[in-house]
Amino acid sequence: AKGFMLHDFKEMSPELTVAGIDISEYAIESSIDTVKQYLEVGNAKSLPFPDDSFDLVISINTVHNLTEKDCRKALREIERVSRGHSFITVDAWRTEKEREQMLKWNLTALTYMHVAQWEKLFREVGYTGDYYWFIAC
Repeated sequence: AKGFMLHDFKEMSPELTVAGIDISEYAIESSIDTVKQYLEVGNAKSLPFPDDSFDLVISINTVHNLTEKDCRKALREIERVSRGHSFITVDAWRTEKEREQMLKWNLTALTYMHVAQWEKLFREVGYTGDYYWFIAC
């Protein structure tokens, strides 16, 4: 079931306004009932929200499932809809061993890079948010 993070945010602070997207209608239909009303079908490459819509934008293990060209679009979109606060995680490696491990298990990511390459890409597209690496060990 999807939507646990939004559910948890609303449970902790019911006054929050939350929104979420998924590219899959099935994922939204299968989400937990408490958050379905806050979800819509959408694509990270073109977020269905006006500029500066959110105090915080979070993307966990999503951006790297796009081609590098579309990763760039998605990062620019995150920057566009946030009011300066965002957090993402992406598949990355720091060592050759971590790279080899990632290549063994990676099923969906289309873009995975060394952490330095990701940081360079972030600078190039103007992504100013926080980030963390999902690293296979």
